[in-house]
Formats: sequence, structure tokens, C-alpha cells
Amino acid sequence: MKLVTYGNAQQSQVGLLVQDRVYPVHSLNSSIPSQMSQVLEDWESNQALLKQLESEILAGQHASGGQALAELNLLAPVPKPSSCRDGYAFRQHVAAARRNRKVDMIAEFDQYPIFYFTNHNAIMGPGPIPCMPDHFEKLDFELEAAIVIGKRGRNIPADQADEYIAGYMIMNDMSARRLQMEEMMLNLGPAKGKDFSTVIGPWMVTPDELEPYACSPKEGHVGRSFDLKMKCWVNGVQVSEGSMGDMDWTFAEIVERCSYGADIHPGDVIGSGTVGTGCFLELNGTGLLNDPNYPVQWLQPGDVVDMEIAGLGYLSNTIVKEESDMSLLALKKNS
Repeated sequence: MKLVTYGNAQQSQVGLLVQDRVYPVHSLNSSIPSQMSQVLEDWESNQALLKQLESEILAGQHASGGQALAELNLLAPVPKPSSCRDGYAFRQHVAAARRNRKVDMIAEFDQYPIFYFTNHNAIMGPGPIPCMPDHFEKLDFELEAAIVIGKRGRNIPADQADEYIAGYMIMNDMSARRLQMEEMMLNLGPAKGKDFSTVIGPWMVTPDELEPYACSPKEGHVGRSFDLKMKCWVNGVQVSEGSMGDMDWTFAEIVERCSYGADIHPGDVIGSGTVGTGCFLELNGTGLLNDPNYPVQWLQPGDVVDMEIAGLGYLSNTIVKEESDMSLLALKKNS
């Protein structure tokens, strides 16, 4: 199944996407909540109701109850996640970034998966991404996948963790690189370099839909893996390409670590980390390593960022500069 959230910030609802039409689930079955947070809170029961509703729609029922997808204002499929973490699962990206900085690959990457918490109140969906002036100091996209949790758990072994995943989405982990790099020099963060926008969408796809793409995880790893091709374009020019199957650490292994000594909750969103070639920071570093005259690129006002992951859809955003002169960089002391 594919689930969307649509409407506006004041009034939104969950819809079931079937063949380019969206059906309001609560209107067609009042037992299904209208808000994604409530749907996920009792995911096992609501998933069964949603599957039944999908079967009815495919059988020709509710023909007048749907709207064309193109006519709707899509929001983040999980507009208000209970938390948002981001992982670091792709070795190719980590190795390239370290090579570009002329430092050795960090051995700890292969020992355990890591993640950080980001701002779950700054989750966005398709559409405009408002950015402050300081964000445009090396503004970057990051091409990722994400999961949403559908069942509460704690101390979950990796070989059971896939049972806690309700669905998958595209994620664009927006990054203001100058702010990020400056604060991480103090060995804390990322914080202000990341907390202004994390984009997910365009819909949530349940795991059963991805079975045709199933592949084996990397040797020595545990959990589901899917060979989903990942691509990103900026202003119509393709800049990134990879596969979700290239994840070294699986989502199951990341969930295992997230849940150690801590509850995970329905509605928690967890990102994969950046796929290899999946951001300008890596692309610029590789370009400059090979050619000192390489023309570096960062996102600018008006740029359009399009991401596609096979099976998960197509996520499009436009970068917008906020009308403000406020600057954290200008507030730095003793600089």
C-alpha cells in the first residue's frame, strides 16, 4: 500500500493512493483514523483495515470517493513524527568523504551503525523549502531513504527488527554545511546545520510492496535489503545515482541500536544516511580531488531538487530564501 497525507497544515488527512487516485480513508471507513500518527499508533489493526479498503477500491467500490493525485497538496506522509533519527549506513559515501579530506577510512564504521537525532518538528514534504541566509553558505541536499516505525519496542534484536517497520519513504536530509562544519569542530552536532528542514515523501510504502526488489544484505549483516535505484536531479540535471541495496548497515541493524535501552515508538522516522554520490559535499570533494579547477556547486534560491527511489516515488522541492537579515554567522564573537 501507499499512504499519503494531504491537505494543509491546519487540516490534513490520510489518503490511500491507488492507481494515481487518493481515497480519504476515514471518510470511507470511519474505523480508520484520519491522522497518520493515530494510524501508526495501532498499526497492526489499521493496516488490516487499510488492506481491506484497498481491496474494495480495486474491486470497483468507492469509485466516486477518490481524487486525482495531481490535484492534491501532498504533505509529509508522517507530518509530525514522534522523533527523527538519521543513520550513516552507506560505506561508499563515508569512504569517499574521508578520502576527499585525505584522511583514512574510520575503522569504527564497520563495527556498529550510528545515528543522530534531528529536529522532528522541521519535517517537510513536497514543495518549497524555506531557508535562512546563513543556510545558503554551502547549502546541500542529501539523497536518502527512511523508514517509519509502526510498533513500540525496546532492546530489539536485528533479526526481529524488520517487524517494527511500517513503511519506507524518500528522505532529503537538508544540510547547511558551513554551520554544520563550524559547530562540529567543537565535537558536538550536527545541530543548526541540520535542524531547519528534513524532507520525507511523497508517500509511505508498506514493506510488502517492495518484495520484488528484495536482495541479500551485505555479508555479515542481518535484515531486509532492497535493490531500489536512487537518483537525484538539481534543476533537471542528474547529479546522483545509487541503490538502497548498497546500504552496508541494514535498517534492522540501525533499529537494533536505536532501541538499545530506549523505547522506539510508532511514528518514529529513521533515515538511512546518504547514498554514495548523494550530496554536493561528496561530489565537490571528489571533483576537486581530481581537478583543482573543478566548479563546486551548492544549492541556490530557486533551485529545484528532484529525488526518485524505485518503488518509493518521486519527491520534488524548490529552495526558497526567507526574507530575513538575521545571521548566526554575524553573531560569532572573537572571530
